[in-house]
Amino acid sequence: MGGLRRSVCPERTWETVAARPHPRLRPGVHGYRGFRMALGRPRRRLELPIGAVTLMLGFQGSLRISDPTRPSPAADFTSVLKGLGTHAGQGEHNGSLYGVEVVLEPWVAFTLFGVAMHELAETVITPGELLGPRVHDLTDALAALPGWPERFQLLDTVLPAWAAGGPPCAPPVVAAWRELVRTGGTVPIRRLTALTGWGSRTLEKRFREQIGLPPKTAARVLRLRRALRLLARGRVPAQVAAASGYCDQAHFTRECTAMTGLPPRRLHLARTASTTALMAHDRMRGEVTSIVLTDQRPSR
Repeated sequence: MGGLRRSVCPERTWETVAARPHPRLRPGVHGYRGFRMALGRPRRRLELPIGAVTLMLGFQGSLRISDPTRPSPAADFTSVLKGLGTHAGQGEHNGSLYGVEVVLEPWVAFTLFGVAMHELAETVITPGELLGPRVHDLTDALAALPGWPERFQLLDTVLPAWAAGGPPCAPPVVAAWRELVRTGGTVPIRRLTALTGWGSRTLEKRFREQIGLPPKTAARVLRLRRALRLLARGRVPAQVAAASGYCDQAHFTRECTAMTGLPPRRLHLARTASTTALMAHDRMRGEVTSIVLTDQRPSR
């Protein structure tokens, strides 16, 4: 486990504690984040497509999750497992939430969970539905521990044990995924095919199994991830589009709206206008993964 990074608001109504996993879990496990909130008011966040798998284990409180980009019924969750997807999710709670989350590269999630990743793609589920009672056992054990260092140390012990019993990801899949990430989704698919030595059908089949999305679809997510990172650094949408592999600004706007529910300028304004920027705490360092949409204090 790496050094802890703790944030606590002055009123002590929330805290977050982040840590890097043990070196043997890197680079496949991005990090751990513990959180405890007692805000006294609702909180609504937009969780953007990030090209990673998220496992959230809840100790207290529940999340209502919906998709703001398309009509779909909302569902309530205490714990959440979310695979790769091309649409944002909107999470809402009553202001009280307590738990820990783990952010994973999709190829290591394949090994840790031992399931085909296309079963998780474009969906949010309760972890126990797919992973069985081991998730409940881990959640109970984490909740019973006295503090975050002990919880992160338990994750450092349990996750390698899960990985030891899981199927290995094919090295060509890992190499192709890393190239997609390195290029922000702009590498031509034919180059990925050549890199793996497989035919295009085999590459797509293995990607769906071990990453969750076909290469072209995964590239869309990673292009948006790069674009939002550049937008957050102050680049204007036309520059962002050119640097991120979009045909033009209109193409970027269409993709951003389809995948997040907001066009680029509105999304950027929503993020910068948040009154709780210190609590945004993106799930992946250096990336734009979350936007606080509602943080209304009760009227006096």
